[in-house]
Amino acid sequence: MRLIVEEAVDNRSAPPSRRSDMPGIADILKESWPIESVEGCKTFELSWARYAAYLVTEELLGSGGNYDDEVYTGRLLRVYTKSHFLDYLSRDNGGHTEPVQHYKLICLNHLIDIGSYAPPNIRLMGSASPSPPRIQ
Repeated sequence: MRLIVEEAVDNRSAPPSRRSDMPGIADILKESWPIESVEGCKTFELSWARYAAYLVTEELLGSGGNYDDEVYTGRLLRVYTKSHFLDYLSRDNGGHTEPVQHYKLICLNHLIDIGSYAPPNIRLMGSASPSPPRIQ
């Protein structure tokens, strides 16, 4: 499995994200900016030679629910020692020959869970080019 991930920041040089005629919403949005990959942002390649399963979830759907019983380290790339995904993999499979490790990549629009037998290889691919930013 191979994932290419671009770093993104709030792009204050772009026009503000959205405007609204509704007073309450207008106040919230007046200090909002698009989150984009811009010049200087890094691009990473994460690869796993072997994996047991992966799950890509839309960010809003995957952010609900109660996850207080999960244990992890990291912020945008998490490593779990206890998770619902690990519980699922231990129940609903044909057996594993090695312990499964759970990694979760937190992206702007998606949550990517990977159950693998070893940590990913992570390679810095370079910085974002001055081409127009892409929203992912």
